[in-house]
Amino acid sequence: MPFAAVNGIDLHYRLAGDGPETIVLVNGLADDLETWAYQEADLIAAGYRVLMFDNRGIGRTSKPAGPYSSRLLADDAKALVDHLGITGFHLLGVSMGGMIVQEYALAYPEDLRSVIMACTYAAPGPFCSRMFAMWADAAPVLGIPFVMRDVTLWAFTTDFFRDRADELAEFETAMRYMDQPVPAYLAQLAVIQQHDTTERLAGISTPTLVLAGEQDILIPVSLSQELHKGIAGAEWQTVQGGHACLWEYPASFNSAVAEFVRRHGKGDLCP
Repeated sequence: MPFAAVNGIDLHYRLAGDGPETIVLVNGLADDLETWAYQEADLIAAGYRVLMFDNRGIGRTSKPAGPYSSRLLADDAKALVDHLGITGFHLLGVSMGGMIVQEYALAYPEDLRSVIMACTYAAPGPFCSRMFAMWADAAPVLGIPFVMRDVTLWAFTTDFFRDRADELAEFETAMRYMDQPVPAYLAQLAVIQQHDTTERLAGISTPTLVLAGEQDILIPVSLSQELHKGIAGAEWQTVQGGHACLWEYPASFNSAVAEFVRRHGKGDLCP
């Protein structure tokens, strides 16, 4: 897969499909582009071209010293789409990716046809802030795989743990062998700790869908609802599952994404 030398880093990406419109996918904390495995084929089958990439600090993209910010990572995404000559696209971000999408929509609305902010917030509030502080304390002592074991408990529903043991084992194995360096993890973690667009949401004018897993307890649904209320004209939708709804119930998640994007498509503007 190719790299782009943009915004002072080497950014690893994959561009798949040949549809006339592009959906750009933005990962969450400690997730590389392979975490879109449950979305890529469905979105291509729905007729879209899909751009995925490793955020700064993860995967094969550069991992310079942090901390990072949601605006910095939005600028990385902007530099990538400019490098590839892509405009008039749809932008989807999950969790930390949804925070990056907010900053992108505020800074570069002229690029966008629609935005989807999934399982995310405008600001972490006291509950999430305490959780993330614990992850920051644990990571240097116990390692990233240990922290990700904790994340798994918050991300999936209790039904998933009870009924889908084989799939759960696959996710837990992937977590066990994560190789993100601790400094890079902490640099990304700073993004979700410091993100706050609460007072700027009124500046988002792009057609917006705020999407939440109906059982999300990692980023409580109430925080996503507050984000939705802050964006004039934004749509609201819940799908099956919790924070990891895109993996636990991909059909539900992908259908919601494809339907919203379809309604906001405007023909072939992509090169």
